[in-house]
Amino acid sequence: MEKQTGHPVRSQYRKPDEPKSPRADAIIVAPATYNTINKFAQGIADTYALGVLSEAPGLGIPVVVLPFVNSALASRTPFRRSIEDLRADGVRVLFGPGQFEPHPPNSGADRIDAYPWKRALTELAELIS
Repeated sequence: MEKQTGHPVRSQYRKPDEPKSPRADAIIVAPATYNTINKFAQGIADTYALGVLSEAPGLGIPVVVLPFVNSALASRTPFRRSIEDLRADGVRVLFGPGQFEPHPPNSGADRIDAYPWKRALTELAELIS
């Protein structure tokens, strides 16, 4: 990414004397965990990545979230509420039939090869076209 953009890849907040990174044109969050989705929905910005995500919808930056959770976590009320809240903020959450469908608990490692990475790219292309 650094080669393609000409800017350093950040994983931490910059120091005051470091130059600001340019604003993203769009963001894909994948694979998005239970924890990440819930924190993003609640506006918790306790890491650099969540800080960028928390601000993105308010700045009009298109965001696509592709979860990777098991069915036990996906059935929880906090998770379902987070999906609804993010969608209400204009975030595209690819969750449900034809998108990402949760796997049974303890089977995630067996599902990595079938993870629909391209679905996030397709959705983002539709958002920004």
